[in-house]
Amino acid sequence: MLLDFIRYHQHQMGTKIGCREGDCGACTVLVGELKEGEIHYQAATSCLTALGNIHGKHVISVEGLNMKDLNMVQQAMSDESASQCGFCTPGFVVSLAGFCLSKEIPNQENALAALSGNICRCTGYKSIEKAASRVVTSLQEKGNQNPVSFAVKKKFLPEYLLEIPARLSVIHLHQNGSLSPKTVSPKFLGGGTDLYVQQHDTMAHADIEFLFNKPNLIGIHVENDCLYMGGSSTVTDMLDFPAFQKHFPDWKAFGKLISSAPIRNIATLAGNFINASPIGDMSIFFLALDAQIQLSDGKSQRTIPLRSLYLGYKKLDRKPEEFIETISLKLPDSQTRVHFEKVCKRTHLDIASVNSAIRVTIENGIISKAGLAAGGVGPVPLFLPKSSRFMEGKMVSVELLEELLPLVQSEISPISDVRGTETYKRTLLNQLVKAHFIKLFKELDVRKILNAAS
Repeated sequence: MLLDFIRYHQHQMGTKIGCREGDCGACTVLVGELKEGEIHYQAATSCLTALGNIHGKHVISVEGLNMKDLNMVQQAMSDESASQCGFCTPGFVVSLAGFCLSKEIPNQENALAALSGNICRCTGYKSIEKAASRVVTSLQEKGNQNPVSFAVKKKFLPEYLLEIPARLSVIHLHQNGSLSPKTVSPKFLGGGTDLYVQQHDTMAHADIEFLFNKPNLIGIHVENDCLYMGGSSTVTDMLDFPAFQKHFPDWKAFGKLISSAPIRNIATLAGNFINASPIGDMSIFFLALDAQIQLSDGKSQRTIPLRSLYLGYKKLDRKPEEFIETISLKLPDSQTRVHFEKVCKRTHLDIASVNSAIRVTIENGIISKAGLAAGGVGPVPLFLPKSSRFMEGKMVSVELLEELLPLVQSEISPISDVRGTETYKRTLLNQLVKAHFIKLFKELDVRKILNAAS
């Protein structure tokens, strides 16, 4: 892991070992990638970042932010007494430095969003929020200037950062998009945000085929009203893509419910699908949208609906040598409405107890096409075919909802576990379906929706 390389090979001990599950942010680093001649930095949890995934990139640990005196972020943290035991402090400093090097609008909301992956047990956060406010004030003059150039010019961050694009440009990346010849069957690795939590010891000694940087597996484009995403596109790539923001305007808010910024920066869409978690947020969303996936073994390809991938708990319609090359979906038109709901034990940085997504196309008050998916209520991410078909051809009404809810219940099979009892999960899904109706069909009486019986 990148964390172990930094600490035990480079002997830079500022990057801390905390949870080793990507939750606490003590191990946060910045990973810079050269794109069209400019360096773009993103925060990443080094405890879940495989060393092979940062080939040809620039990694900044907290030591790499040091100057003769305290840098601007360190000074803000010191001035506001935003550190107590100090264990989490390097992660906060790195995340705020990443905010300085980003093109995000310098306001308090974005600054705090940059800290979404960092946890502090000591301060109560108010002093850290004040430090973030100081950073925001310092960035007010940035405007459209290159963030790195601005930060160096203002002596906020080290001058050597200006040299990095030229140094990266001379590195020859031995990546041609094809699979490397292997003497044994390799384990495919995308971002690794769940795989290294579940199988750390196995992965540490595995023969790995790194897919994260394969040129043919990254990139997003639109063609004939369809969105095409490489399998190694990250959640952040998707959320930042202009066409995605245009057609799914609510997803900036929904995206904040999905892990933290550092995890979204390295978690791949294909990894979420192949992981086959029954409560995978991306899986549920893409199931409702009737996404298609193209599987490849490096020689031949085949395309199947995402809903056909899941055969049983952790059982997939996928050969061991196949990986997801492309994900595609038809972009919603003006008559199509999409909504996502998620309930978990805490609002942010948590796995869903139950989640759900819906897609409906409305023509003259009639639902012509529908797709409903739910997670946490079965052994796999569930597309609900009977419920989806039932909505088609029906007029939008509270009566439709009352007929729909029992059918939804007939298609699920939740179990009692640490995230709730079977009864609780069934009740939750009913409430989420009602929430879909409240959000998408504002012409309906909210009180009648809430009182609808299943």
